[in-house]
Amino acid sequence: MKILILCTGNSCRSQMAHGFLQSFDKNITVCSAGTEPAKQVNQTAVKVMKEAGVDISHHTPKMVDQYLNDEWDYVITVCDHANETCPAFFGKVKHRLHIGFEDPSHATGSDKFILSEFYRVRDEIKEAFWKFYQEQIKPQL
Repeated sequence: MKILILCTGNSCRSQMAHGFLQSFDKNITVCSAGTEPAKQVNQTAVKVMKEAGVDISHHTPKMVDQYLNDEWDYVITVCDHANETCPAFFGKVKHRLHIGFEDPSHATGSDKFILSEFYRVRDEIKEAFWKFYQEQIKPQL
């Protein structure tokens, strides 16, 4: 089972989804990439994921182009921009899904509020990808 998770910067939401999905089952192959990858993974995302028991500190943002010629069981976009600009994977993707989340890195306000947005989105991602894993992935394994 091969799953690719896409976002614009591949620095926050897609990295969190990648980390959670891989933590649910080490036997599936999970990759993540961006249409416009950032230089590094968002450090607040790393922090809130570590608190949830998932280490994504070793992840690095990658360009989606490096995965275009691969075959995927699922390609999942987690942001609207990536969904709209996602390149075509001609005939090599069994299922294409969009499971969108707000970008916590765009939150403004106090440090406490911004951190609370990262926690909120992290928890939404965990819940949505756990449901996806239970309902769509696990029955196929």
